[in-house]
Amino acid sequence: MAGLATRLLAELVSPERIVFSGEVRSVLLPGADGEMTVLPGHVPLVALLHAGIVFATDAAGTGRRAYVSGGLAEIAAEGAATRLTILAERVTAVEEMTADRIAAEIEEIRLERDSSADLDHRARCDVSISRLEEIGASLKL
Repeated sequence: MAGLATRLLAELVSPERIVFSGEVRSVLLPGADGEMTVLPGHVPLVALLHAGIVFATDAAGTGRRAYVSGGLAEIAAEGAATRLTILAERVTAVEEMTADRIAAEIEEIRLERDSSADLDHRARCDVSISRLEEIGASLKL
Protein backbone atom coordinates (compact mmCIF):
# COMPACT_ATOMS: atom_id res chain seq x y z
CA MET A 1 0.00 0.00 0.00
CA ALA A 2 1.37 3.41 -0.98
CA GLY A 3 2.03 5.98 1.75
CA LEU A 4 0.37 9.34 2.04
CA ALA A 5 1.91 12.03 -0.16
CA THR A 6 4.14 14.36 1.84
CA ARG A 7 4.75 17.02 -0.81
CA LEU A 8 2.46 19.34 -2.76
CA LEU A 9 3.71 20.55 -6.13
CA ALA A 10 1.68 23.41 -7.58
CA GLU A 11 1.61 25.08 -10.96
CA LEU A 12 -0.46 28.14 -11.90
CA VAL A 13 -0.74 28.49 -15.67
CA SER A 14 -2.33 31.24 -17.77
CA PRO A 15 -2.66 31.12 -21.56
CA GLU A 16 0.41 33.37 -21.78
CA ARG A 17 2.82 31.72 -19.34
CA ILE A 18 3.52 29.62 -16.28
CA VAL A 19 2.90 32.09 -13.47
CA PHE A 20 4.15 29.89 -10.62
CA SER A 21 5.62 26.43 -10.35
CA GLY A 22 7.03 24.96 -7.16
CA GLU A 23 6.52 23.18 -3.88
CA VAL A 24 3.91 24.62 -1.51
CA ARG A 25 2.40 23.67 1.83
CA SER A 26 -1.21 24.39 0.88
CA VAL A 27 -3.38 26.15 -1.70
CA LEU A 28 -6.82 27.71 -1.21
CA LEU A 29 -8.88 27.64 -4.43
CA PRO A 30 -12.08 29.52 -5.42
CA GLY A 31 -13.95 26.38 -6.47
CA ALA A 32 -17.33 26.52 -8.20
CA ASP A 33 -18.78 24.54 -5.27
CA GLY A 34 -17.07 26.74 -2.66
CA GLU A 35 -13.56 27.40 -1.50
CA MET A 36 -11.33 24.35 -1.34
CA THR A 37 -8.01 23.80 0.44
CA VAL A 38 -5.52 21.46 -1.19
CA LEU A 39 -2.91 19.75 1.01
CA PRO A 40 -0.44 16.94 0.32
CA GLY A 41 -2.37 13.67 -0.05
CA HIS A 42 -5.53 15.34 -1.39
CA VAL A 43 -7.83 13.01 -3.31
CA PRO A 44 -7.39 13.26 -7.12
CA LEU A 45 -10.05 15.38 -8.82
CA VAL A 46 -10.78 18.04 -11.41
CA ALA A 47 -12.63 21.15 -10.22
CA LEU A 48 -14.14 24.15 -11.97
CA LEU A 49 -12.90 27.49 -10.62
CA HIS A 50 -14.86 30.72 -10.30
CA ALA A 51 -13.30 34.14 -10.36
CA GLY A 52 -11.47 34.63 -7.08
CA ILE A 53 -8.23 34.59 -5.17
CA VAL A 54 -5.84 31.65 -5.20
CA PHE A 55 -3.85 31.71 -1.95
CA ALA A 56 -0.78 29.51 -1.66
CA THR A 57 1.54 29.08 1.28
CA ASP A 58 4.95 28.23 -0.13
CA ALA A 59 7.47 25.81 1.39
CA ALA A 60 9.06 28.66 3.39
CA GLY A 61 5.67 29.62 4.89
CA THR A 62 5.20 32.77 2.82
CA GLY A 63 1.70 33.47 1.51
CA ARG A 64 1.26 34.25 -2.17
CA ARG A 65 -2.00 35.54 -3.68
CA ALA A 66 -3.23 35.87 -7.25
CA TYR A 67 -6.59 36.67 -8.80
CA VAL A 68 -7.86 34.15 -11.36
CA SER A 69 -10.81 34.94 -13.61
CA GLY A 70 -11.88 31.29 -13.64
CA GLY A 71 -10.53 28.03 -14.98
CA LEU A 72 -9.85 24.46 -13.90
CA ALA A 73 -7.82 22.81 -11.17
CA GLU A 74 -6.53 19.26 -11.48
CA ILE A 75 -5.24 17.38 -8.46
CA ALA A 76 -3.31 14.17 -9.13
CA ALA A 77 -1.06 11.75 -7.28
CA GLU A 78 2.50 11.74 -8.57
CA GLY A 79 4.70 9.27 -6.72
CA ALA A 80 5.22 10.54 -3.16
CA ALA A 81 3.75 13.91 -4.08
CA THR A 82 0.43 15.48 -4.90
CA ARG A 83 0.41 17.66 -8.03
CA LEU A 84 -1.98 20.60 -8.38
CA THR A 85 -2.26 22.19 -11.81
CA ILE A 86 -4.36 25.34 -12.09
CA LEU A 87 -5.30 26.31 -15.66
CA ALA A 88 -6.60 29.87 -15.35
CA GLU A 89 -8.30 31.98 -18.00
CA ARG A 90 -6.47 35.08 -16.70
CA VAL A 91 -4.13 35.65 -13.75
CA THR A 92 -3.43 38.97 -12.06
CA ALA A 93 -1.23 39.62 -9.05
CA VAL A 94 -3.41 40.86 -6.18
CA GLU A 95 -1.11 43.88 -5.87
CA GLU A 96 -2.12 44.86 -9.43
CA MET A 97 -5.87 44.73 -8.73
CA THR A 98 -7.46 48.18 -8.93
CA ALA A 99 -11.04 49.40 -8.70
CA ASP A 100 -11.00 49.96 -12.48
CA ARG A 101 -9.71 46.45 -13.17
CA ILE A 102 -12.36 44.89 -10.93
CA ALA A 103 -15.08 46.98 -12.58
CA ALA A 104 -13.86 45.85 -16.02
CA GLU A 105 -13.86 42.19 -14.92
CA ILE A 106 -17.39 42.56 -13.52
CA GLU A 107 -18.59 44.18 -16.74
CA GLU A 108 -17.06 41.39 -18.85
CA ILE A 109 -18.75 38.73 -16.71
CA ARG A 110 -22.08 40.58 -16.88
CA LEU A 111 -21.88 40.66 -20.67
CA GLU A 112 -21.08 36.93 -20.70
CA ARG A 113 -23.98 36.23 -18.34
CA ASP A 114 -26.44 38.36 -20.29
CA SER A 115 -25.55 36.67 -23.59
CA SER A 116 -26.17 33.16 -22.21
CA ALA A 117 -29.48 31.30 -22.12
CA ASP A 118 -27.98 28.59 -19.87
CA LEU A 119 -29.37 29.21 -16.37
CA ASP A 120 -26.51 27.30 -14.69
CA HIS A 121 -23.92 29.39 -16.52
CA ARG A 122 -25.78 32.59 -15.61
CA ALA A 123 -25.78 31.50 -11.93
CA ARG A 124 -22.01 30.82 -12.07
CA CYS A 125 -21.49 34.29 -13.53
CA ASP A 126 -23.52 35.81 -10.67
CA VAL A 127 -21.30 34.01 -8.14
CA SER A 128 -18.18 35.33 -9.89
CA ILE A 129 -19.56 38.87 -9.82
CA SER A 130 -20.30 38.56 -6.09
CA ARG A 131 -16.79 37.28 -5.42
CA LEU A 132 -15.27 40.17 -7.36
CA GLU A 133 -17.33 42.65 -5.36
CA GLU A 134 -16.11 40.96 -2.15
CA ILE A 135 -12.50 41.11 -3.38
CA GLY A 136 -12.85 44.84 -4.08
CA ALA A 137 -14.30 45.43 -0.62
CA SER A 138 -11.62 43.34 1.12
CA LEU A 139 -8.85 45.19 -0.74
CA LYS A 140 -10.59 48.48 0.13
CA LEU A 141 -10.76 49.54 -3.53
